[in-house]
Amino acid sequence: MEFFVWGSWLISLGGYMFNVLHFKGQEVSDIYGTMGVASIFTPALFGIVADRWLNAERVLGLCHIIGALLLFWASKVTDPQMLYYIMLLNSFMFMPTIGLNNTVSFIVLGKSGFNIVKDFPPIRVWGTIGFIAAMWMVDLCGFNLSPMQLYISAGSGLLLGVYAFTMPGCPPVKSAVKRSLASSLGLDALVLFQRNKMVIFFLFAMLLGAALQITNTFGSAFLGDFANTYPDAFGVKHSNILISISQISETLFILAIPFFLRRFGIKQVMLMSIFAWVFRFGLFAIGNPGSGLWLLILSMIIYGMAFDFFNISGALFVEKEADIKIRASAQGLFMLMTNGFGAWVGNKISGRVVDYFTVDGVKDWQSIWFSFAGYALLLGIVFPLVFRYKHVPSDEKVAVSH
Repeated sequence: MEFFVWGSWLISLGGYMFNVLHFKGQEVSDIYGTMGVASIFTPALFGIVADRWLNAERVLGLCHIIGALLLFWASKVTDPQMLYYIMLLNSFMFMPTIGLNNTVSFIVLGKSGFNIVKDFPPIRVWGTIGFIAAMWMVDLCGFNLSPMQLYISAGSGLLLGVYAFTMPGCPPVKSAVKRSLASSLGLDALVLFQRNKMVIFFLFAMLLGAALQITNTFGSAFLGDFANTYPDAFGVKHSNILISISQISETLFILAIPFFLRRFGIKQVMLMSIFAWVFRFGLFAIGNPGSGLWLLILSMIIYGMAFDFFNISGALFVEKEADIKIRASAQGLFMLMTNGFGAWVGNKISGRVVDYFTVDGVKDWQSIWFSFAGYALLLGIVFPLVFRYKHVPSDEKVAVSH
């Protein structure tokens, strides 16, 4: 249900804003950028609330209920500035729920005697299934270019919010050692910046994080613009279903990560991710829903490698390099750099790129996607030259076992 709420609008809202509300590229990217802004602030703040004062499942429920009301409001709005502020407030509510959902899951599983490392991943897979199910539902109901997608998201969010209050209690843990505010915010992980290797890693995490949401923001609008040249094409009529191949690919590449990490090491796996982004964008540039459909499908499949190899291998690298006392904070810092600052910067820049290649309302998508591919290619060239890391197979096996 957590990811059903997100999947209902994340992929298709961009097409609705471009093709129905006729927003500019910068306006659309700014609205998507609210998730990056929210990721900088509220996950840590709401985490403190759940750690110190209020049951985690109640914080989760309240966030979803308030977020649902905001999405209902958003469905009625057609002004870009007003929609920006509403979606910003919604992002403030939604982004913390991703971590809170995990927290509640870990506590409930632990209390029930389950092995979290073994039993949580098969449960988490249902999050991706929920995301795909939402995309398919919106698509098959014909809501890709309709505010009804926001109604579906709001309705499911309201249901999840109420359901959260029926879950087993997850009260704050009383600690004999009082944590400082800086520690609660994860600022103690900033000590990692004292090492050049980690400075370079987090910088590239931010730069690559800028690419993560680009196809979510513009993918649906890109396919929608083929309505005149390929009006009956499957990719135009069912863009969400076509894009959902990306999420299906994610689930498959997750299974391949342990092998690739043991064989090639974190540096090479991350480099594979960077070049996968080059192909992801490049195939979008030369593909189309007609004769070039296979190129788009290939791009969707490659997305699994581009997304998972960076996120999971990066998290494992941070896990290995951080002191055990700051591992949680270090992971929070990694997410902050990618989904926070990186996503915000990416949406700011990508919106300007789209507007730059738009003349009289017509977007030159080939130039747009090649620009993004060139950006990823530049990262791929520079990364191996400046990031110094020696792969030790035995160490990688230990990292994967965590």
